[in-house]
Amino acid sequence: MSSGTKLAGQVGNLDIEWVRQQFPSLKQTVGGQQAVFFDAPGGTQVPQRVIDAVANYLSTSNANTCGAFLTSARTDQVIADARAAMADFLNCDADEVVFGPNMTTLTLALSRAIGRELKSGDELLVTCLDHDANVSPWVSLEERGAKVRTADIKPGDCTLDMFDLSAKIRRSTRVVAVGWAANAVGTINDVGEAVRLAHASGAVAFIDAVHYAPHGPIDVRAFDCDFLVCSAYKFFAPHLGILYGKREQLQRLRPYKLRASSEQLPDRWETGTQNHEGLAGLIAAIDYIAELGRRQDLAAASRRDAILAAYKAIRQHEQELTAQLITGLLAIPGLTFYGIRDLARLDQRTPTVAVRMEGQTPRELATKLGERGIFTWDGNYFAINLTERLGVETSGGMLRIGLTHYNTAEEVERLLEELKRLAASH
Repeated sequence: MSSGTKLAGQVGNLDIEWVRQQFPSLKQTVGGQQAVFFDAPGGTQVPQRVIDAVANYLSTSNANTCGAFLTSARTDQVIADARAAMADFLNCDADEVVFGPNMTTLTLALSRAIGRELKSGDELLVTCLDHDANVSPWVSLEERGAKVRTADIKPGDCTLDMFDLSAKIRRSTRVVAVGWAANAVGTINDVGEAVRLAHASGAVAFIDAVHYAPHGPIDVRAFDCDFLVCSAYKFFAPHLGILYGKREQLQRLRPYKLRASSEQLPDRWETGTQNHEGLAGLIAAIDYIAELGRRQDLAAASRRDAILAAYKAIRQHEQELTAQLITGLLAIPGLTFYGIRDLARLDQRTPTVAVRMEGQTPRELATKLGERGIFTWDGNYFAINLTERLGVETSGGMLRIGLTHYNTAEEVERLLEELKRLAASH
């Protein structure tokens, strides 16, 4: 088949055959059946070019930074190129991009720095919809006398209660920490409004975009957040964390750092030697997204334009798959669905859904699906506030099915048939 030939299940303008050809891991089989990767919220697969970039760095450029020799100079260039790529991805300046081992570590480092400025009576606001990496780092500041409040959800559709969030932002609020999208149930929050409310009270707005990043475009300038974090391994790259910070915020705050480390931005926020081969892979992953975009829009003049074109096609493809998935799930007897189910509101969710099935635990479901080559997650996925709020934490959490743009309609149908079979067996 030529790369321009559409496969059954191809949606809109996305060339799903070309996409799947980029990811070698999708060719794996389990028990003679093609593996189906519905585990994307825990980490996506990577294109071949990412694997090649990591190997190339290690074979040609492996050195520490700022040395007076060739491989060190190459490493310096990789770091600079990675910052430029992420600046295009986030629509910010390169010196506002901080790298680290993961989002959790970066958030803890930032919370400690903010904690230096807090006094007794200061407040911070988190939500019960978020991954704990956007909760515990802020709760830890209660040791300094701060008070942490939690914005509630509407349990019927697992959406953030914006009235409650607004009511809990006060003149004493110093940080409003909100996830752009919920890693457990896929809800996309109105982060623009959250930032506006935070700034209206004089608070700093911190956005966790880890789950949103593989599914939609990020423009930190457009909604004016102070900080935003994401994880490269959730958008087709190796294991890395990325922190965006407004330049004035990164300069004003005092990070915990070594005396020998530079005071220049963004170096002052980066502790220890970075994962250089991971940064090489990050560049390749963003270039993959950009190439996908150029295949959708030949007029895309810049890498940023190409990234935006890619996400337009990704969103269309994923929404079609999500509609198919939700429709099929709601027809299965004994299945409980958590989150937005209205097909007219697909723009308010990612293609990540969470369910439970009568008579079987989430772990039992995930195990049986895994044996048949369908990879899903079970448990709380570190969104422990949410599973506690929904009353499922002590009984195994939920089964999470997480799609991304390399998945197909045939894979969704295969999952639905397996779940129907499992439901009928009890």
